[in-house]
Amino acid sequence: MALQDILVPDIGDFDKVEVIEILVSEGDTIAEEDSLITVESDKASMEIPSSGSGRVVSVKVSMGDMVSEGSVIVSIEPIETAPEAEEEPVEEATAEPEKIAETPKVKTAPVPETPAKPSPVAVVDEVSFSKAYASPSVRRFARELGVDLGAVSGSGRKNRIVKEDVKSFIKQAMQSGGGKAASGSSSLGIAPMPEVDFSQWGDISEVKLSKINKLTGEFLHRNWVSIPHVTQYDEADITEMEAFRKQMAKEMEREGVKITPLAFIMKAVVASLKAYPRFNTSLAPSGDTLIQKNYYHIGVAVDTPDGLVVPVIRDVDQKSLIEISNEIRAFAGKARDKKLKPADMQGGCFTISSLGGIGGTKFTPIINAPEVAILGVSRSKMQPVWNGSEFEPRLMVPLSLSYDHRVIDGAEGARFTTHLSKMLSDIRRLIL
Repeated sequence: MALQDILVPDIGDFDKVEVIEILVSEGDTIAEEDSLITVESDKASMEIPSSGSGRVVSVKVSMGDMVSEGSVIVSIEPIETAPEAEEEPVEEATAEPEKIAETPKVKTAPVPETPAKPSPVAVVDEVSFSKAYASPSVRRFARELGVDLGAVSGSGRKNRIVKEDVKSFIKQAMQSGGGKAASGSSSLGIAPMPEVDFSQWGDISEVKLSKINKLTGEFLHRNWVSIPHVTQYDEADITEMEAFRKQMAKEMEREGVKITPLAFIMKAVVASLKAYPRFNTSLAPSGDTLIQKNYYHIGVAVDTPDGLVVPVIRDVDQKSLIEISNEIRAFAGKARDKKLKPADMQGGCFTISSLGGIGGTKFTPIINAPEVAILGVSRSKMQPVWNGSEFEPRLMVPLSLSYDHRVIDGAEGARFTTHLSKMLSDIRRLIL
């Protein structure tokens, strides 16, 4: 029987992504939609499923390979009747140890033994940088720190440059007081965190960070350090909104439709972005101009076992509450199943991070650059509110708006949350 090649499907706008896990081997029997490999972009990792079923004759990729749409993953011998596929022994045996392996023991990260010295801004040779053998995430990491990859020696497979090589290069340049190092964190003049042996006080264990945890940590750290954050706190009365939502939920229950509170918040955010368009901009790299967006794509932070991801709901202004609710649930499911594509997490104008289902009264969300603002939503609760003659119970939701102070001043931030609260308090305004 002729062999069938299983190819990498459409993975969005990325030309190349790195293979970080191979989930099958020669001789395995696979079913359609079984995961074959895990790939990593500079934003997230995802599993690539099989488009056919059969026995794996040969695996065409290796760890660290860069693949794109159309790349051959495996060659299989199709099997018309394959009862073994129902048992899926290999899929479970391969995936389960990886889950366990992601929680080994916590280890204190190595830090320079001597305080960091300010180092000059790197002059990056774009030609040598582009020719350097490194993954997209390493290239992004080097860009953020101003390191010229052309001057870095790789220690990975086939001399591939890994993040530890970039860190070692920076450490050496800092200790020598020169070289093509980054001005990033070292220019702050802050001494490094001391290395601590925690085992001297008791038993410890090590927990390995997932790749999404690491990428998210680097991204958020860069944003926190480079963007002057201001957070405006407010509350919105959602008593009528919740009453309407619950009424509609009962009417649509038979149809399997569920409208989430987040859908109302997204609609109110779009109305506020239209009223205060400066919140729907991005600061140009030069810092001299603002890029005004005339579309309304809203990112929604989703908590997954592997870390935080932010899928983007597009054209929220053109969609109904039902359509938005369905998309939120669909993206949340994809995020948990590692089915999100890089394109699903790009192009956002504004991000919402909702912790209402967990708890808390307020928090300071970190801006999702290149956006200039992010809204945090905490758990709503009944509170006594003075109506002019007496106190009455009202359902209040806490709002936390963080914004880039280079783009937005305090008065504008207060106006935005006031407008947003007004929209949520009387949802009839959303149809005007």
